[in-house]
Amino acid sequence: MGNIRRQILLNVFKLFDMVLMVAAFGAAAVLMLRANQSVTVAEFFEMRVKIGNFLIFSGLLVVWHLLFSTFGLYASRRLSRRSAEIVDSLKATFFATFLLGVGAVVFHIKMATPFFLAAFWVLSSFLMVLSRLILRWLLAQTRRHGRNLRDLLIVGTNSRAVGFAKSIQSKPELGYRIIGFADQDWDGIEQFRESGYRLVCSLDELPNVFRKTVVDEVLIALPIRSFHDDAARIAALCEDQGILFRLLPNLFDLKRSRHWTEELEGQSLVTHHNGISEGWQLILKRVLDFAIALMAILLLSPVLVGTAILLALTGRGPVFFVQRRVGLNKREFAVYKFRTMVVDAEKKMREVEHLNEVSGPVFKISNDPRITPLGRFLRKTSIDELPQLINVLKGDMSLVGPRPLPVRDYEGFSEDWQRRRFSVRPGITCLWQVSGRSSISFDKWMELDLQYIDKWSLWLDLRILARTIPAVLKGEGAA
Repeated sequence: MGNIRRQILLNVFKLFDMVLMVAAFGAAAVLMLRANQSVTVAEFFEMRVKIGNFLIFSGLLVVWHLLFSTFGLYASRRLSRRSAEIVDSLKATFFATFLLGVGAVVFHIKMATPFFLAAFWVLSSFLMVLSRLILRWLLAQTRRHGRNLRDLLIVGTNSRAVGFAKSIQSKPELGYRIIGFADQDWDGIEQFRESGYRLVCSLDELPNVFRKTVVDEVLIALPIRSFHDDAARIAALCEDQGILFRLLPNLFDLKRSRHWTEELEGQSLVTHHNGISEGWQLILKRVLDFAIALMAILLLSPVLVGTAILLALTGRGPVFFVQRRVGLNKREFAVYKFRTMVVDAEKKMREVEHLNEVSGPVFKISNDPRITPLGRFLRKTSIDELPQLINVLKGDMSLVGPRPLPVRDYEGFSEDWQRRRFSVRPGITCLWQVSGRSSISFDKWMELDLQYIDKWSLWLDLRILARTIPAVLKGEGAA
């Protein structure tokens, strides 16, 4: 697609987005008026629009346009997943609705009630997502019929380069046409030729190929460690000629890490991480943690106060047990629990260590002689864990996450892979908590923690929370 034609279509698409937002605004207004039954639909459309309101709304449209551009809604989405585009669209409409609410407060727009804003967000989100899904489908059909294609040259002939080529060819809806490969003669070149792909030129011949051949994009798939100078020269060559180039970023052959690009003062960074990535879901997780923990403390305040009074009346010593535990990225923090053992339980640890029933560095005894009668009930019902809601409010813990371990247990870890559990914020409950708790082995416990990290989502957190309640009521695996 020619650049001029693409710019024309892109501008039309931007204008269409604003039409959709206006339509969502009008539909939300009609729904609000019908709900209030104060003005009929006919009367609404007969209303005169004041010049001041028109200018405010026009300014809002400009702000929305800039917001959508900021969220990358007009960038090329050829290689992005459908889900990623939907998420970006929802984030853009959410902030557009937020700005509408702010504008309503500043300019005293009475029509922008909570009902109106909710209706506007739902309608604008639906229209934006639907329009993009339709556009993706139309572009996919166009590319499958040989139009809107981009010619791709791959630099490198190793297995990663060939694997990428096969992957891109298996998805004709992406619209790529591989014109060939470029590489030096090396030990694996014969194996590459058996793949059936065309070797266009050597690395030294690339400048001439770029001058005489249509190349829309270049993928650099060279082993960076041994071909750094060549890769840098090719990247500079693409930059000089205005050719879009990409780099296969898995420089270290990592198996689990996810990667993304960032920029700091003009310096490009490729970030690798196999924990829970920062983003809107993690922000929402923290918001939910705080809100649910605060609500739980208020609702369970009679239980909390009653337990504290019973502990104070039935024995000497503090009501709370405070212990140093290892949290996010191995930061130590003080965890709060209701005291369930005798006062000098920590000092008597050596006397009962031989009774440990769990493999590995952790220490668990089902019938620990240091536990008080009331403490046994508190543990069976998990009431002793409730003060950790305070840790959740403070941000030391989450509602769902790997259980925080005492410093003593952490110092007994012998395998580095087990320490990956500390790459996320610890929680009150997790997969281990709803899968047998003290009755499962240490290695299985660690595997469940890593499984939680690798498969994490807000939906998984909600499922674990839902499973925790019956597990606690049954007292499964409690010790």
